Amino acid sequence: MDNSETPRTLPRYSATFDPHTLAEIRRAAATGIYDIRGGGTKRALPHFDDLLFLGASVSRYPLEGYREKCATDVWLGTRFAKKPLHLKIPITIAGMSFGALSGQAKEALGRGASIAGTSTTTGDGGMTPEERGQSQHLVYQYLPSRYGMNPDDLRKADAIEVVIGQGAKPGGGGMLLGQKISDRVAQMRTLPMGIDQRSACRHPDWTGPDDLEIKIEELREITDWEKPIYVKVGATRPYYDVALAVKSGADVVVLDGMQGGTAATQDVFIEHVGIPILAAIRPAVQALQDMGLHRKVQLIVSGGIRNGADVAKALALGADAVAIGTAALVALGDNDPRYQAEYEALGSSAGAYDDWHEGRDPAGITTQDPLLAARLDPVMAGRRLANYLAVMTLEAQTIARACGKSHLHNLEPEDLVALTIEAAAMARVPLAGTDWIPGAKF
Repeated sequence: MDNSETPRTLPRYSATFDPHTLAEIRRAAATGIYDIRGGGTKRALPHFDDLLFLGASVSRYPLEGYREKCATDVWLGTRFAKKPLHLKIPITIAGMSFGALSGQAKEALGRGASIAGTSTTTGDGGMTPEERGQSQHLVYQYLPSRYGMNPDDLRKADAIEVVIGQGAKPGGGGMLLGQKISDRVAQMRTLPMGIDQRSACRHPDWTGPDDLEIKIEELREITDWEKPIYVKVGATRPYYDVALAVKSGADVVVLDGMQGGTAATQDVFIEHVGIPILAAIRPAVQALQDMGLHRKVQLIVSGGIRNGADVAKALALGADAVAIGTAALVALGDNDPRYQAEYEALGSSAGAYDDWHEGRDPAGITTQDPLLAARLDPVMAGRRLANYLAVMTLEAQTIARACGKSHLHNLEPEDLVALTIEAAAMARVPLAGTDWIPGAKF
């Protein structure tokens, strides 16, 4: 046979050394610098899509969508606070700082959340007048950096969130590179302009749960015991972290899974530290149940929440509310296809752009460039966010009614099954078509 006619197999890429991995090795070899980016994990992880609801048929009775109500409200901070938050929906806006986001984006988040009847959160770097002015319910984050922190703003807030960890980087601090340290950001954070900022990975004045209890008492005294005190942790050892947060006096625990986004950190951190939120909810709920405080200390979960089905599944597994970050930014206009040409000019693409630390976001959201930030109309963007929150709520209600529930909080693990053995084990619900829960103790 002529050698020219010999069949040849197509080139085959290694599953271990795939094109992305090869490109990252070459980039690291050329620069000697680890990769920094924003956003959350990009690899596939066990998530809420691996769960399904069991709607009503003969053995369960559904609710009529137009005639029978399905409530969605949630109280947060009922344990000790004189003024707990009463939200219309169990979907809140996660902490994202002014500095990481433009002033227009922060204002838009406040506007959208207020229209929907829910809360938004300050993030690292302090409270802006625009955000406070447009937020009906504003949670003030108290972070290791203490950037922009002052007692007056603590008192202006409706709740205080002590941030110990974040899903994208549990055990690590945040980054805000010099190109985003504008004059206003520098003044709010008491930093020099144009100099890279790296937040501390732990609080400077306490080191453990006993100290945390003292810190929470201080915050209660500053705010006259009016404001709910949240404690936020990245999902790593959820049972023990939640138990210790509750023991320290938290009114609310916020649990952030590794799919949660960040403004900027090492890519290796985002992809390889922490656990998925699906694996974290049930141990956290178990801790609350073992302490006799489930639903008395509220649990907010976050990390990759995208739609009403995710909300309903999180609540069915025992959460009281969820928080969204990346999805909220997309609703505002982040990674919008209308800026495709500009994303390509930055070496990326709409839907994949994650170099938020560079401050060149064409959508005007993750930037401090005044010309780019001016592209975002906070009124219109706020309406888009409110529309998105309304759709998520309606989707969750639709599922709850189909399961015969008159309140979203009446959803329960019994309403769920899993499509994979991994999801069944993590969520502690049966594998679909069986009564088997992998790892369950009978």
